[in-house]
Amino acid sequence: MIIQKTREEIELMRESALVVSRTLGMLAKEVKPGVTTNQLNKMAEDYIRSQDAIPGFLGLYDCPSTLLTSVNEAVVHGLPTDIPLKEGDIVAIDCGAIKNGFYGDHAYTFEVGEVAEETKKLLKITKESLYVGIREFKAGNRVGDVGFAIQNYCEAHGYGVVRELVGHGLGRKMHEDPEMPNYGRRGRGKKFIEGMTIALEPMINMGTHKVKQLKDGWTIVTQDGQPSAHFEHNIALVNGKPELLSTFAYVYEALGIVSNEENEFREKEFVL
Repeated sequence: MIIQKTREEIELMRESALVVSRTLGMLAKEVKPGVTTNQLNKMAEDYIRSQDAIPGFLGLYDCPSTLLTSVNEAVVHGLPTDIPLKEGDIVAIDCGAIKNGFYGDHAYTFEVGEVAEETKKLLKITKESLYVGIREFKAGNRVGDVGFAIQNYCEAHGYGVVRELVGHGLGRKMHEDPEMPNYGRRGRGKKFIEGMTIALEPMINMGTHKVKQLKDGWTIVTQDGQPSAHFEHNIALVNGKPELLSTFAYVYEALGIVSNEENEFREKEFVL
């Protein structure tokens, strides 16, 4: 059952989402060759706790870390390690936080130093597909409309859309109804209702859509060993339209990126 939120609850969820947004922005300055994902994990935990919040992943389903850090062919759920990141890597950092009893949960895939042009394109298209999907999260549409839009956009570029892992409703629990696949058919699935809140997260592979799980019981990797990208936002349905609760603005500030990609999903421009 989809859990509708009041405007007050949505604003509390925005606070939770922005804790994660600021955490990703802080990490953006630290992702570079030589740093380990365990070091990033410690920084993230310390920062989240400094924000009067608690890590959302740590202990959830027995997760041993604050971050999930997925490098290169790792799709999602990568556990932090002491292996240094190297020039040309990409690392998807997925982060969650709980504040005011609500979860924030979003992700960004970072370039480590200078990466290959074809990898840059994968990241660009994956992030664009997130906004393509968000545009379909509106009154009158259904889950399948969002999934179809993302799938169509990514497959047109020859990329594989992961089937086994999906986005989800978000609120007082990390995973609420409905599941939000990144593939689907128009007009199928649950109908969107006012006040619902979701985490939408395309997981897109350069090659095959097929994945496998490593022996650690967590890390999901591409079957063909090619890179995978992951971007995630938290969104509420307000007045029949998608409204972003999370932001990449802190990441962009850290990386010197100028972007207005989020403006259409806000009542007013986001100010840092």
